[in-house]
Parts: sequence; structure tokens; C-alpha cells
Amino acid sequence: MTPPLSFAAKPTLTGQRVILRAVTVDDATGLAGLIRDPEVRRLTGTHLAVGPAAIDGAREWYGSRDGQHDRLDLAIVDPSTDRYVGEVVLKGLDADNGSCEFRIALGPAAVGRGYGTDATRLILAHAFETVGVHRIGLEVYAFNPRARRVYEKVGFVREGTRRDALRWDGGWVDADIMAVLADEWAGHRGRPALAPVPATWPPGHLGYLRPAGPAARPTDPDPGRLRRQHSRASHSA
Repeated sequence: MTPPLSFAAKPTLTGQRVILRAVTVDDATGLAGLIRDPEVRRLTGTHLAVGPAAIDGAREWYGSRDGQHDRLDLAIVDPSTDRYVGEVVLKGLDADNGSCEFRIALGPAAVGRGYGTDATRLILAHAFETVGVHRIGLEVYAFNPRARRVYEKVGFVREGTRRDALRWDGGWVDADIMAVLADEWAGHRGRPALAPVPATWPPGHLGYLRPAGPAARPTDPDPGRLRRQHSRASHSA
């Protein structure tokens, strides 16, 4: 019998630009800094008020992450300084359906240095190749095109839009729904721009009913149309 999917193991993952490791209470100061930063709060749609006790809440939160089996909270660390620069999280593991949600938060000093791309590839590789997850999804707000470009760069595909999902500064903001599937990841491993376009693009993400696992998917009536769409998406980042 196959054991159920779990994020009980908290790995250390080394990439080209960052190291991911389990969060600890010593990272609480870094987390408190993240949730106090106005731009981080805007991009993550965080309305929760942050008071003087934020550091205590951060210590309590990070101190409880090690025992979670349905989520994986990893610190993003700059290896040149051993400094916490953000966090990357897989949460809401649905073991029956092999799915979970992804989110990432970086401090302002770490933006634009390739840390987010490297951290995202690392944790996705762990989820798909070690844990055995089938689908990883996320939401990204319309006022965060930088993040969306990173997600497309590593293989996330837009599936739809939640209109007026966030109320911010007196206006409404849409949220795009994106996801990457295990068989898509196996084909590009986080670098879809370098992967060959398949002879017939698999249409499973468009709602076709197909068997679980690596079985062949049905052929789309117009595979050329899907190939053209895939080619544009893969080379847009």
C-alpha cells in the first residue's frame, strides 16, 4: 500500500542562489519584518493589523511549524550571509487528490536577485519528485505582474481569474488562478522555455477527463492551436 502524501519531513534544499531550510523561532524577527513591510502586505493582500506584539506572534507561529504534516514552511536563506530573506510555503495538502497550494514572500532587499525563482524551483522539485504531489496551485493578484512572470517562467499555467477577489485602497483587484501538474513538471523541471513543444499538446488542464497517472491523454481536435498557445506562454517570460 502506498503511504499517504505528507509534508512531515522538513528538508534542507540547496539551489544556485538560495538555501531552503525549516523555519525556526530564530527567524521570527525576519517574519515580523516581512509582515510589517507595506509592499509585502500589498502584494500578499494582507489586511491583518500588525501591532507591537508581532514578534511574539511570529515566534509562536514559526515554533509550531515543525509538527505540521499538511504544510511545509521553509526559510529562504542567502548563503553568502546566512541571512533569512523570506519564506516559501506549500500548504493545504489534500493527500487524496495529491494537491496543495503555493505561496512565497520575499523582503524588499531580496527582490530582483533571482532568489524567488530559485526558491520556487527548489520547493516544486521537492514536492513533485520526492513527496509525489500531483498538482500545485496558487493565486496572484493583478497588481503583481513581477510574480506572475516568475510563476510562468517556472511552469505555472493560468487556469482562470477570480474577479474582484481583493479589496485594496478603495478598489477591487482580480486574482489569477495558476497551477502546474506533475507530468508538466516532468517535461520541463521548472524551465518550460527550454523544453521542446510536444507533438500534440496534452489538454488535461483544459478540463478533459483523463486517467490518473502517466497514461496518455486524449488528442485535442486542434492540436496546432494548443501548440501555438503553449509556445507563446512558454516564451513570454
